Amino acid sequence: MSAQLPPLTIILASPRGFCAGVDRAIHVVERSLELYGAPVYVRHEIVHNRFVVDSLKEKGAVFVDELDEVPDGRPVVFSAHGVPKTVPAEAERRRLVYVDATCPLVTKVHREAELHHEMGRQIIMIGHAGHPEVIGTLGQVPAGEIILVEDERQAEQVTVRDPSQLAFITQTTLSVDEAAAVITVLRRRFPDIVGPRKEDICYATTNRQAAVKAMAAGCDALMVIGAPNSSNSRRLVEVAIRAGCSRSVLVQRAADVDWSKLADVRRLGITAGASAPELLVSDVIAAARQRFDVTVEEVKVTDETIAFKLPPQLIGEAAAQLFDE
Repeated sequence: MSAQLPPLTIILASPRGFCAGVDRAIHVVERSLELYGAPVYVRHEIVHNRFVVDSLKEKGAVFVDELDEVPDGRPVVFSAHGVPKTVPAEAERRRLVYVDATCPLVTKVHREAELHHEMGRQIIMIGHAGHPEVIGTLGQVPAGEIILVEDERQAEQVTVRDPSQLAFITQTTLSVDEAAAVITVLRRRFPDIVGPRKEDICYATTNRQAAVKAMAAGCDALMVIGAPNSSNSRRLVEVAIRAGCSRSVLVQRAADVDWSKLADVRRLGITAGASAPELLVSDVIAAARQRFDVTVEEVKVTDETIAFKLPPQLIGEAAAQLFDE
């Protein structure tokens, strides 16, 4: 049967899919459900992937927009994207048990913002307006102390109060190249601007974009598996297009693939955003095998070995004490 099918070589990007921060956040919810029983409330999507959110719902997680939807006496988890300081403050005021699943690399940016503010520096944040990570970072310092800049045009136009007391930070899931272009503008306009000691764009974003760059030009089409509200997934599509594969698309899962548009494709690149589980990649490949005689190749740019520990309150005796307090 396979001999009658048209040939298709699938180029798999590596690394792809879950990063350490996403893996940790999911385990935070699962461990909280084990400790406290259902329901465990989660403020906002724990990560930007509908498949992940739905699977956690089936286990007893309840996703809400704000803390006023969390009943007294039930635990609440904060998403991997981070939250403004007002959120844990409100949880403490209500004496809610809360677990912060913020990615440690996002927390690093939060601490940078706090330090710059303590040193009297105004802060420019490079990021996307309205994204939960940006909202959380803006909320680490008093209102107005961080100016959000989204692109080179805004970087050319931004006005600051004192160019000699200025710093920049970035959202962790930006396009590496686009962020670099904005930083170049800021450094040209404000030579004294202080940047992070180690770049804020996270290792997973950087690695996944590098893998896409390495494979894009050799693909007839490229598919990024991820959610439409996932910043890192959307950036992967943009990176692929700029790297030479104009037929690059974002799909959530195999059921969403329009195979009719891929009938003439012989080399299909596949990657997955940092919040997309590998199961979704496997499903797409399985669906392709029903329509093509598939050969799979992998393009690997690096190995990832990073792992983040769970919050201490979910481990050992501390976990047992937490809910009794």
